[in-house]
Amino acid sequence: METTLYEKLGGAEAIERLVTAFYRRVAADPKLAPIFPGDWPSTAEKQRLFLTQFTGGPPLYSEVHGHPRLRARHMPFPITPDRAKAWLANMGSAMDEVGLVGAARDELWERLVLTAAHMVNQETESRLPGGDLPLKAASPGE
Repeated sequence: METTLYEKLGGAEAIERLVTAFYRRVAADPKLAPIFPGDWPSTAEKQRLFLTQFTGGPPLYSEVHGHPRLRARHMPFPITPDRAKAWLANMGSAMDEVGLVGAARDELWERLVLTAAHMVNQETESRLPGGDLPLKAASPGE
């Protein structure tokens, strides 16, 4: 039986730590905080449920909120390439903080980069031709 990314990352405890570290950063990020609703605990809980399901854990998000429909749910918010990069930078820092390393980190990062790019729904002048989302999260020590 194949091990899921959820299991490789460390399961529920690892997802909880990652979400906590991530949203602490998002709340302080001037590019991201303005587009998030003020209810940080609820927002973080939705992210925890989503990441659990997204990484192959129990389908908690769908059980509570239905199909994720990520792009549709994010359309009301101006997601620019700069915001996608900020989201990824904060997630990379959160991954560092909680000690995610190795193949599991790389696999999660690859999936998150694709997801962040998919969420972009508004262009800005600051976007470089051909896009400029990072392809790999720097691991601690790099």
